[in-house]
Amino acid sequence: MNPRSPPTHWAQFLRFSAVGAVGFVVDTLALYFCVHVLGANLYEGRVASYFAAATVTWGLNRRFTFFLHRSPARLAELGRFIAANALGGIVNYSTYAIVIAVLDTARAFPVIGVAAGSVAGLAVNFRLSRRLVFRVPAAGDPVRRGPPMGGS
Repeated sequence: MNPRSPPTHWAQFLRFSAVGAVGFVVDTLALYFCVHVLGANLYEGRVASYFAAATVTWGLNRRFTFFLHRSPARLAELGRFIAANALGGIVNYSTYAIVIAVLDTARAFPVIGVAAGSVAGLAVNFRLSRRLVFRVPAAGDPVRRGPPMGGS
């Protein structure tokens, strides 16, 4: 693929998934930190870890996945990312909470619940990020051309 041409839908999905894998690591590390260092319970800790992971994944998606569609208004874009991904976040957190509540093994190893929640929210978050945050045109819409906006 030409580095200046827009990535295909599937290329963006693969990049989004790779960024999500980094987010999964951040989410898990932050959860364990909140629980084992700060003394939070598994549910409170997950709220904090989710926001830590969402912030990291926004930055990485901005840089690597949707670089042709990022906004120069970074804080507004971060706000849109958190808001748009709230639905995926609800799917993610609900799946996590159910897994933690039902499986003794997941309570002992909460990474299992984090993984289940991450997978459950992936498609929802990709779709919402693509259309509402980074505003990738749908097929048939005019496509913005040009180099990525300055900065990272």
